[in-house]
Amino acid sequence: MNPTFTLGRIAGIRIGLNWSWLFAFALIGWMLAASAFPAQSPGHSKAAYAAMAVAATIVFFGSILLHELGHALRARKEGVEIEGITLWLFGGVARFKTDFPSAGAELRIALAGPFVTLVLAAAFTGGALAVGPRTAIGGVAAWLGYINAILLVFNLMPAFPLDGGRVLRALLWRRSGNLATATARASGIGQMLAYGLIAIGVIAALTVNIVSGVWLVFLGWFLSAAAGAETQHSILASRLGGLRVRDVMVSQPVTVDADWTLAEFVDAYATRYHYATYPVVDGGYVVGLLPLAAVLRAPHAAWPTVRVRECMLPLSEAPSVGEDDRLIDALTVLDPARLGRALVRRGNLVVGLLSITDVGPILKARTRS
Repeated sequence: MNPTFTLGRIAGIRIGLNWSWLFAFALIGWMLAASAFPAQSPGHSKAAYAAMAVAATIVFFGSILLHELGHALRARKEGVEIEGITLWLFGGVARFKTDFPSAGAELRIALAGPFVTLVLAAAFTGGALAVGPRTAIGGVAAWLGYINAILLVFNLMPAFPLDGGRVLRALLWRRSGNLATATARASGIGQMLAYGLIAIGVIAALTVNIVSGVWLVFLGWFLSAAAGAETQHSILASRLGGLRVRDVMVSQPVTVDADWTLAEFVDAYATRYHYATYPVVDGGYVVGLLPLAAVLRAPHAAWPTVRVRECMLPLSEAPSVGEDDRLIDALTVLDPARLGRALVRRGNLVVGLLSITDVGPILKARTRS
């Protein structure tokens, strides 16, 4: 799950928000203000319930962030590189750049987040009992204790890729010694549980509450899709092995000067090389990526005056990877529906070009073997 924008860093770990978080924040806040808090802590004004809802929702997502930080900080101790944490519709996710070094490391990383949630649930519940759950502060604390306890139980379900599913995979991995086999088994169990959630959701929607039922169906669908995606990622990782971007990339690609006109580019390169994309440089430093399609979309009459920099994708938009990145990780930026290409950069220099068409033959060859 990729972030839509970045909030900042905590302990050097990038924290981001996905756009779907806004929907979750609004929905949870509305439900708390409209029904949960009035039923739980009667006698307060609508303004008080609204304030309680906003505070509870903010602290709730703060709790999720602490849960994910538990995973991330434990991962750092295990030697796993951390890409960042993203808050989104279903809570949060910590993303890692490197694989878990061992089954024991994954087990410890998987349990670190639930341990944080357990501490939070106990602390909030204790605070609510101390001040009284019918007070405004006590009502917020009581709900936070309750929701963290629910999340703890749900997250420890052996449904991969939930934390409980990752614990299961770590145990299966330790037993079999094969990560791919453990992933396949954990994912299979996760998908069966997901189908069970979908079935329960359908029954609940028809007989009890349509909103709760639809939510369970949606949650089950998400878990099923996530388990399948994890399985595919594991298969790809096993086939690509330890390959790095530098093992596959086209070294010293043909570059284009940013100040060339489109006519100069077409005359010098486009009719000669027939590549789909060209790195763009200015003074020897990479500044963007020029898709040939962008040139062809420009009016032919404008080619003598339009500069390459006016048609290129700037660095902020151009897909890019590092030459030492794992190939399996680099695949995430090679979107075939967009470019299927990525700049390979070393700082401000371009050292290669990576194409999805270069990865395909490797996958086919290793599938046959």
